[in-house]
Amino acid sequence: MRRIKVISPGLVIIFIVLFFSILLSCRKSARQNQKEVVLYCSVDQAIAEPVIAEFEKKTGIKVLSRFDTEAGKTVGLVQRIRAEAASPVADVFWSSEIFHTITLARESLLDSYSSDNTKNWPERFADPDCFWYGFALRARVIAYNTDRISPNDSPKSLEEVLNDKWKGRVVMATPEFGTTGGDVASWFAHYGFSRARKILEKLKANKIRLVPGNSSAVRMVVTGQADICFTDTDDVYAAQRNGWPVALNYLDQGGDGVLVIPNTAAVIKNASNPEEAKVLMDFLLSEQLEQMLARSDSHNFPIRPALAEQFELYVVPKSLDVDYKNIADHLSIAIQTAREILR
Repeated sequence: MRRIKVISPGLVIIFIVLFFSILLSCRKSARQNQKEVVLYCSVDQAIAEPVIAEFEKKTGIKVLSRFDTEAGKTVGLVQRIRAEAASPVADVFWSSEIFHTITLARESLLDSYSSDNTKNWPERFADPDCFWYGFALRARVIAYNTDRISPNDSPKSLEEVLNDKWKGRVVMATPEFGTTGGDVASWFAHYGFSRARKILEKLKANKIRLVPGNSSAVRMVVTGQADICFTDTDDVYAAQRNGWPVALNYLDQGGDGVLVIPNTAAVIKNASNPEEAKVLMDFLLSEQLEQMLARSDSHNFPIRPALAEQFELYVVPKSLDVDYKNIADHLSIAIQTAREILR
């Protein structure tokens, strides 16, 4: 009779252990071979995630993202970049505004970047030393509750909001964070220190209330806790998408136009994944990206004229002719003065 060989339990266990060790080693090797890039992003997560997913699909590069909170918009990530300067974690910074990006460039925390995509970039939206690029614009607006205020009665300029009729009826985000700080700094750059201070004093006399962020300001308007607020176009579009009773007028400054605020993209100095960072930068500065953001709930309007024609509904009729670097120069004193007066 043929003998039947019996494999001992010990050999079976050794075989299983070896099998799973090889399997785990293969998986680990695959992970190690996948290209990655670390992105710090202050754009609303719901808006940014489809963009990131499209980039990953298109390039095969895994994006490790860190987002900011509404209350600490942009400033939280900027402080993190400063804290990590000796050993950077982020490779690319995609900001929803421009003023703190300019500050990071001045602090030598960004790396110069250029490509075929950036050769003819509009001078207004590009750092002269190629440390950052602006794209996909939003505008500062006055949002108002359409159940409580008619279009004819709604304020259409910063000066109109200073009227006594709006006393106790106005809210805005705290100027320390997000785009509100840049907006207030633009008053200092546009009107001069004395006039800007008087604007803040008049807002204080009108009992303006401060809230953690732009979206919170809009929610107070739509729920009737306030009648008007200063905010950005994307927050109003989001509220309108939800069917809330809110409309907007552009926040005109003395008849000279409206502050428009670009997104910005920049490479972090001494980034750990420089080649992948370049690929991500090219995508963020692409025509496809501007199309995606224009079609998104944010409805950022493109800086490319041909694209802007396709999204005329979201184009600002008259933008304020200001130097963003000049506004950044006034950011610190504007925030400090607003804190002293409005608190």
